[in-house]
Amino acid sequence: MGTPAHFPLILILIISSVSAQTLIQMLPHRPQRTGDGDLFCDSWRLSVETNNAGPWMTIPAECVAFVEEYVNGDRYASDSAVVAGDSLAFARTARIAGDGRDVWVFDIDETLLSNVPYYAVNGYGSEVFNDTSFDEWVLKARAPALSASLQLYEELQGLGFQMILLTGRAEAQRNATEENLLFSGYHSWKRLILREASDIGKTAVVYKSERRAELEAQGYRIYGSSGDQWSDLLGSPMATRSFKLPNPLYHIP
Repeated sequence: MGTPAHFPLILILIISSVSAQTLIQMLPHRPQRTGDGDLFCDSWRLSVETNNAGPWMTIPAECVAFVEEYVNGDRYASDSAVVAGDSLAFARTARIAGDGRDVWVFDIDETLLSNVPYYAVNGYGSEVFNDTSFDEWVLKARAPALSASLQLYEELQGLGFQMILLTGRAEAQRNATEENLLFSGYHSWKRLILREASDIGKTAVVYKSERRAELEAQGYRIYGSSGDQWSDLLGSPMATRSFKLPNPLYHIP
């Protein structure tokens, strides 16, 4: 049987389809527009918080004003307070042994400390993250506390929990980080864990999972974990309960 005259056309269409699909998979994530203005941006933020958005580099350009208003307004404070309230409600159900091994793990940036003053002059997440300028900001040690997290931190201490701070910041930033925490009202943490040279190149999920495993191997019982990124909370082992704080400014895998 001879080859149909339209075979080359079919072949071209198939190759074009496969090529287009491959190209789409290679492109950075771009959310579909399902509304206008604040409606779309609010839906985009929900997608981010539920981790449906997957990896992303910068916020949508049309959402800068929305994100600015959110992180500087009552909604961000209210959302954070609700997460803190849920965390405390769970913490009150825990049976504390009183041996110093019952711990709560906190991330630092956008969990205990707010970097909104930094992002206010760096596009509110619309610009690609700049390690150099952010490190300069960290060394200033003047990031304010997230008020809901500071209150939760103090209430957990009152319940008998020990505080473990597990951050993606580098060991070289220990002094500035400690200074900033004290400046913002935090105190009496059990451990402050930062990335060491051997952690360079690891994703946050891998790095933080490894550190939680080390804590458990040392006899600590991780009842709760608080972070603004899913990568702060996921991986094995996990806390008995994990609590995600809002953060529409950036994504860390």
